[in-house]
Amino acid sequence: MTLIKSISGIRGTIGGNCGDALTPVDIVKFTAAYVKCLPKKGKRAKVVVGRDARISGSMVESIVVGTLVGCGADVINIGMATTPTTELAVIGEKADGGIIITASHNPEQWNALKLLNNDGEFLSAENGAKVLETAAAEDFDFAEVRSLGTVTNKDYTDIHIEQVLSNHLVDREAIRKAHFKVVLDPINSVGAIVMPRLLERLGVECVTINAEPNGCFAHNPEPLPANLKGLSDTVNCEHANLGISVDPDVDRLAFICEDGEPFGEEYTLVSVADYVLDHKKGPTSSNISSSRALRDVTEAHGCEYYTAAVGEVNVTTKMREVGAVIGGEGNGGIIFPELHYGRDALIGTALFLSNMAQKGLSASKLRKTYPDYFIAKKKISLADPAQADKIFEALKVKYASEKINTLDGVRIDFEAERKWVILRKSNTEPIIRIYAEAPAEKQAEALADEVIAVAEEIL
Repeated sequence: MTLIKSISGIRGTIGGNCGDALTPVDIVKFTAAYVKCLPKKGKRAKVVVGRDARISGSMVESIVVGTLVGCGADVINIGMATTPTTELAVIGEKADGGIIITASHNPEQWNALKLLNNDGEFLSAENGAKVLETAAAEDFDFAEVRSLGTVTNKDYTDIHIEQVLSNHLVDREAIRKAHFKVVLDPINSVGAIVMPRLLERLGVECVTINAEPNGCFAHNPEPLPANLKGLSDTVNCEHANLGISVDPDVDRLAFICEDGEPFGEEYTLVSVADYVLDHKKGPTSSNISSSRALRDVTEAHGCEYYTAAVGEVNVTTKMREVGAVIGGEGNGGIIFPELHYGRDALIGTALFLSNMAQKGLSASKLRKTYPDYFIAKKKISLADPAQADKIFEALKVKYASEKINTLDGVRIDFEAERKWVILRKSNTEPIIRIYAEAPAEKQAEALADEVIAVAEEIL
């Protein structure tokens, strides 16, 4: 059993003892702490609640909604909804905040409460820390009987779809004329509700696998190539133009080309950014662990690229700071600020299809227009977490002649060879995560092994 508390929310496995897993008691404590810390526009807080299709979702939802009502908050319950839909609902309802009940790409035994501010974005580090402190102190305020909150049920899915379709960069006519056929894998979660509706409105023929929103995930939910063999096989069998994979809460997006080969999760953002920059010049941003390909494409458009620390809230903060027109994370997370500041697979899909349609390219040919990079992912186990800082310092000395970034861990860029490596401490395990990227797979592996060798000298 596992319970992980962080500034962005609480995540854990269902069942077990209080404080060791995501139990009803822990859900009540964290929800009550959140609503107490929430800045309110009026006398009563207004909170949007949405959830994915996890097996435990209905149970967690009833506890969250009941706790909010017991704390005197008015609830807008949008039921089964994507993470970006919930974020948009907070904005649309002018709510004080929102709670998304989803464990994102984690397996079905997990669930989580993701906490939003009144802009429909994840809490800042300061506000998140305040919620953690309040929950630990069990310092809650519960309402008397005549001050209990209310519940209003509302479906926001079609509102979200309409906002996507009405965006000026979504070329509905070009998509319709392209007569695309796609295979969709929403992994038996909420994507099975929203994505077919969106694709139908775009004039796209959609074949859906794993189409029951029952939370019984057909495979590991993370949209990585190893988990998408069924999607690849179906794309080939159906002679489709594209395969589309979304994670359980539909904020991550990955594609399979018409030949059954992965487009590359890192290249979801690259391709959408390329399309946006074709039509609207401006800065881009992604987290420090994302592919260099976004920087290359951005600079090819004559625009400037900015890095941000890992974490969606860090990326959105940087995007606001520099006025980015597109950004996100290399895990398939598209953040398009014209719609809202959150990862959104719906707008990502519409913009990607617009790019294919306007350029008249198949997915595989579109992928070939972007620079090739390969990422190696490894880790170092630590007996003592303090060893991480010693390793970082040794790397800064060894590679002092290279470009070093300490925004989040230590990143070393070898500009002449167009490769980089980053080492970051895990927030949940005694390990250092290592990502290395280079134009060739062997180069990336060799670079990762090189920094591991430096670490092992210290360990």
